[in-house]
Amino acid sequence: MTDPTSLSTEILAILEARHGDPFGFLGRQPQEGGGAIVRTLQPRAHGVTVVARDGSGSWPMKRVHHHGFFTVDLPAEAVDVAYDLELATFNGQAVRQADPYSFGPLLGEQDLYYFCEGTHQRLWDCLGARIRTVEGVAGVQFAVWAPNAQRVSVIGDFNDWDGRINPMRLRIEGGVWEIFLPGIKELTHYKFEVLSAEGYVQVKSDPFAFFGQHGIQTASLVFDLERYTWSDQEWMQKRAAYDLYHKPMSVYEVHLGSWKRVPEDGNRSKSYLELADDLIPYVKSMNFTHIELMPVAEHPFDGSWGYQITGYFAPTSRFGNPDEFRQFVDRCHQAGIGVILDWVPGHFPKDAHGLAKFDGTALYEHADPRQGEHQDWGTLIFNYGRAEVKNFLVANALFWLEQYHIDGLRVDAVASMLYLDYSRKPWAWVPNKYGGRENLEAIDFMRDLNRICYERHPGSTIIAEESTAWPGVSRPTDAGGLGYGFKWNMGWMNDSLHYIQEDPIHRKYHHGEATFSMLYAYDENFILVISHDEVVHGKGSMINKMPGDRWQKFANLRMFYGWMWAHPGKKLVFMGCEFGQWQEWSHERSLDWHLFLGEEHASMQKLVAEMNRLYTTRPALYAQDHDGSGFQWLDASDGENSIFAFMRMAPGGDRVYCVINATPVPRKGYRVGVSEAGEYLELLNTDAPGYAGSGMTNPLPMPAGATAWQGQPMSIVIDLPPLGVVWLGK
Repeated sequence: MTDPTSLSTEILAILEARHGDPFGFLGRQPQEGGGAIVRTLQPRAHGVTVVARDGSGSWPMKRVHHHGFFTVDLPAEAVDVAYDLELATFNGQAVRQADPYSFGPLLGEQDLYYFCEGTHQRLWDCLGARIRTVEGVAGVQFAVWAPNAQRVSVIGDFNDWDGRINPMRLRIEGGVWEIFLPGIKELTHYKFEVLSAEGYVQVKSDPFAFFGQHGIQTASLVFDLERYTWSDQEWMQKRAAYDLYHKPMSVYEVHLGSWKRVPEDGNRSKSYLELADDLIPYVKSMNFTHIELMPVAEHPFDGSWGYQITGYFAPTSRFGNPDEFRQFVDRCHQAGIGVILDWVPGHFPKDAHGLAKFDGTALYEHADPRQGEHQDWGTLIFNYGRAEVKNFLVANALFWLEQYHIDGLRVDAVASMLYLDYSRKPWAWVPNKYGGRENLEAIDFMRDLNRICYERHPGSTIIAEESTAWPGVSRPTDAGGLGYGFKWNMGWMNDSLHYIQEDPIHRKYHHGEATFSMLYAYDENFILVISHDEVVHGKGSMINKMPGDRWQKFANLRMFYGWMWAHPGKKLVFMGCEFGQWQEWSHERSLDWHLFLGEEHASMQKLVAEMNRLYTTRPALYAQDHDGSGFQWLDASDGENSIFAFMRMAPGGDRVYCVINATPVPRKGYRVGVSEAGEYLELLNTDAPGYAGSGMTNPLPMPAGATAWQGQPMSIVIDLPPLGVVWLGK
């Protein structure tokens, strides 16, 4: 017999939710001399009966504590019988359920080993909340990593959020707590209640939840990811063999919550399904090849734009459920549009329900704030040197690529991960083991991330938002690079925007800023970007960056885009930039679609659509974006007239000639060197009447003459419009 004093002590530990081994005390436990005892805590029941699942017997339990602790001694013949608990609840219901403490360990030793090693590539199959059947019983398996906790319980709708009722089993070999709860259904709300080593209780959302609430309410929701049937097989098959480096890539960056709202319904954001109906046809009509979504992973604060994530495995419930987001991606693919997702492994917020101090210790982050905190952003930095943390991030990237068929990840704030002294005072950082400022652990993480993602998902891409001169960001890891597929070209963006904002009369003094990017254009696989960061925080919208009167502003912006689309590198523009929105972007309101009452905005939109069409159909404009043999200056030195001209080339002979006139002075009879005989056509003129320009165009075919010019054996003569760009081709 168990000593009554000991029994009372252990019951008290259960009632106070501080028992160190609930699976060693609750459920069915063998007794000395044969037989067994069943113990359960059921505060909502006034009576409990143990019922053999095969009908061989039933045994009423005795209430041994007024808070609802029940026990019963089973005879020897019932020691191995599968059983349920039949509860007589205070509201008059009879509830029959399997005993969570009758099930053995759930996670395999191999899963725990690979997790601790940092190499488990399908970690979402193990941790979190998984709907499954165990020993013929349907329910949900919960598992969470909290190695330094004294106790972890699942709390939710099903147990009145009472942390005493479902304490979990600690798998000490992996620091993972687990439990199988029979009868739990999809969309059940839950969290983890964690008793820290210091003895204080905190309530955490599930880091691996597939679905969750946002804002003030932060519960995780059980969700079945096995139900959705994809219809994008053709896209996925083609993607696996797609050579993105030598194909067109024109990206429309979108903040889903503010692209187009519904003013007649409280100015709410559109849902994933409404966006599929509206955004996808729009992007298709504009001839973009990809959509890039600002972060959709669950985040509590709208004002973070999604960059302060608490639910890394859950698309935000603001716009619908996970399967509805899948349908959005699916329909993008069926329309021939790739989907890139902003991904944020550089930092996470301090929200009490999130990853911060998850088990009472600095688990996901560094304990030292000089390593573990971004002072400027008020966020925490992942501990990339910890195997389990690195595994969490790599598995999360793979999760989006696999479970949501995402075509690429744009990795946010890479510079903040590369440098230990990023945005820090000289005394506020810790050097690496060699005394340097490089974050060696983050570098290893990124290299492993890129290598694994490309191995597992050929045809996908990982893009670095990296703003420094770090070498080899988009070079292969085996060549000493970081292994990213592409890098945002922040240098081009800064120089070209500075140039274009100058009054045209002063541009001749800044001509080098317009041409400087070609000195490093092939150092990386670049994407030219005009992103959300360029149209917020007082920087002004793109149209408002332009000098001059209203006509000149639109002409300058058309010229800038014509130059950008012809320049080597893939393209990205933020929503609203394509039609010249006047206001800065705000996440709280819709884009200014009403501007289409004005001709200039519709014409700007028409120009971008036509540039995308030409860009995707003329190999010269994309096939050698990352190869110097695809570009040749015709004239880079005419700073006095603020004119520059170049040729883009592709294997197979396609040529496109681009001439930019960055002043409002028309240049009639401008001679352009060409490489071949034949008749040339004006492919694009940003000053055309259809784009609200002045109409200075070259409508007729232009035969190449024998006059050598600009280093070419032949030439043609064109009229070069004011503040305009002309593309020419055979």
